[in-house]
Amino acid sequence: MSLFELQFNPGVDKQTTPVGAINRWINSDNVRFRYGLPEKVGGWQSLLTDTICGVARQQHAFVDLQGNRYVAIGTDKFLLIYFEGQLHDITPFKSNNAGALTTFTINSIVTNNSNKNATFTTTTNHGLSVGDMLTLTSVTAATNSSTTAAGYDGFLYQVQSVPTPTTFILTLTQQETNAGAVIPGSASGTVNPYDIVGPANQTYGYGFGVGNFGGTVSSALLNDLDGALAANTAGNNGSATQIRLTSTTGFPASGTIAVGNELITYASIAVNELVGITRGAFGTATTGTSNGQVHNDGAIVTNATDFSGWGEAVEASTVTLEPGLWSLSNFGQVLVATIANGKTFTWNAGISARLSTHASTTTSGFETAIATGVGNPTASRLTLISPTTRHLIHFGTETDIGDTSTQDNMFIRFSDQEGINRYTIEATNTAGSQRLQDGTKIIGSIVAKENILVWTDNALYTMKFVGAPFTFGFEQVGTNCGLIGKNAAIEIDGVAYWMSSNGFFSFDGTVNTLPCSVEDYVYDDFDTTKGQQVNAGINNLYTEVTWWYPTQGSEFNNRYVVFNYGQNNAQVPMGNWYSGTNSNSIRTTWIDSLVYPQPYATAYNSSNTGSFPVIIGETGLGQSVFFEQEVGTDQVNPDGTTTTLTSFVESFDFALQTDQGIGEYFLSMGRFLPNFKNLIGNAVINVSVTPYPAQLNSASSFSPFTIDSATTFVSTRARGRYAAIKIENTGAGQSWRFGTFQADLKPDGRR
Repeated sequence: MSLFELQFNPGVDKQTTPVGAINRWINSDNVRFRYGLPEKVGGWQSLLTDTICGVARQQHAFVDLQGNRYVAIGTDKFLLIYFEGQLHDITPFKSNNAGALTTFTINSIVTNNSNKNATFTTTTNHGLSVGDMLTLTSVTAATNSSTTAAGYDGFLYQVQSVPTPTTFILTLTQQETNAGAVIPGSASGTVNPYDIVGPANQTYGYGFGVGNFGGTVSSALLNDLDGALAANTAGNNGSATQIRLTSTTGFPASGTIAVGNELITYASIAVNELVGITRGAFGTATTGTSNGQVHNDGAIVTNATDFSGWGEAVEASTVTLEPGLWSLSNFGQVLVATIANGKTFTWNAGISARLSTHASTTTSGFETAIATGVGNPTASRLTLISPTTRHLIHFGTETDIGDTSTQDNMFIRFSDQEGINRYTIEATNTAGSQRLQDGTKIIGSIVAKENILVWTDNALYTMKFVGAPFTFGFEQVGTNCGLIGKNAAIEIDGVAYWMSSNGFFSFDGTVNTLPCSVEDYVYDDFDTTKGQQVNAGINNLYTEVTWWYPTQGSEFNNRYVVFNYGQNNAQVPMGNWYSGTNSNSIRTTWIDSLVYPQPYATAYNSSNTGSFPVIIGETGLGQSVFFEQEVGTDQVNPDGTTTTLTSFVESFDFALQTDQGIGEYFLSMGRFLPNFKNLIGNAVINVSVTPYPAQLNSASSFSPFTIDSATTFVSTRARGRYAAIKIENTGAGQSWRFGTFQADLKPDGRR
């Protein structure tokens, strides 16, 4: 027999067949390629004993003037600070566009001895929705209730239901012990709602065709407003709490209406009035001074509850509702946080009570004085700080600051230098604005080496500081290369990498298409309607860019694809790529090692319940786990238990080459010589064979083979026209790097 040596090129090739991918690996999971060789990835461990309520969507690490390190974590419900091994809730409270907090006075509380629920009545329309978060302060308990005043204050609650515009139901910390429902008596207190971030995932919404354009309904189609619907109220004529129609005949007892391009839910009907209003439902525009759009008397009201357009249910609309996203950056030691399509908040790490202080719209505590100015825009798709010029830049923002009805998805506004609360354009400052043209909305922006990169859904622009009088210059550098999601772009060593709806791209001064050896595998079932959930991360230690993304039918990210920008060679013209589906490896956020020595990341499980913040009555939020990456060999969970981190890599189907060609003869494998480096514990090698390319591989006799550091050779019995190997580990505490494959091979007939 001849000793046959097979050397594999780095990366995975899924663009061809197992036979056609010559000298390549064709499948892998939890494997990276370093020095051209496959190895198991490093493990990770939880940084906390707590888990986070909700799905984390953004991380940002920064350092204050005293050298203290922080990580800001934005979820679909909360804004949190990680500091010295602990989490702190700094979520902003709801406020109006002028920055005044939105609070409601409690008029009465009715408890119930059959469960822990209590009904709260407010003196004015509260504007709450199911799932909203709030705290209570200065509560005077209901008469005859076994729950004292101290049983209400100091807790975070999730709203369970909203029967009317002035009532809502919370689950309390304890069940009423007195008989029957408690008479309200003289109960009082204040409701402090948290600001609303958005849904946990990107979903289909009510969009094109919601009206009577080519569609049908099973109930009433439309009617008219009886009285104008003001922008600063939930009801008619600027004062009422209901929406009045000329007729509600045929409308569902509760449901959704469309007025213009705004969706409004209602809880019940009283004569011709819709009661229990929630403006701007399902992520639709709530433009205007406060709660919504202005709608004139007689405006058409469409029953959107059971509308079907073009023969399809509204859930099948091509319009999507974006998930709750954050933009996080820092202006010195001040955290700047923007809710997608909402307000911008700040949190000052330099004050003594910082960890018990919530972020707010009030800009204070900066290293340089900020003069009184116009104030920040109140509706922006995203923001970032220009670190060298110290401007706060708003993308997809208002043309008229403070009027959310003027939000333009392609409009950019930037502050004065060193004055992130000054936007009035004057000869003596550097504030300004610009509207982009190519695309329908700005998707994302990152700070690059020499400029700021701005993506729309179709194009790439550079934004470069040029000084007075224009401050920033804008140049379109690419088209048909738009960004799939806000967090789908990353920059390292002067090169930007991003994921589009139609492929991968890079920018090093010129837009380049990234050849990808797993492109079909990724895009054949990539759910591009959930592009805002895509998350990109840099692992500079291993020169990797990773994108985590959702496939068709998945509510959340469930796959990843990696581009190794530092491990390319002439033998891999389509790049060094690899991918995986291991659920333990899916991440919703990632920050590289810089402020902290290792990368930090979050993983989400919608089935489990988070433990921080502590929420009374929490339901349906799921949990995120905060991990330190590249530590150990396995996954260490918040409770200290270990989850085995399995991995594998699988080769192409190789054949024996003779004078008659490749694959003319069957091959017989008598033995192979394991070749591992850094083998910890055991590894497993599987040998599989097949007689023809069209037939599935089957395991050879005696396979799989367990390999340890003392294994010198393995006797096998394998016969087939084509053979393949698979290296993997299945146990905890194991790690490996594979070298070349050497085996005794000989021709063994043609049949």
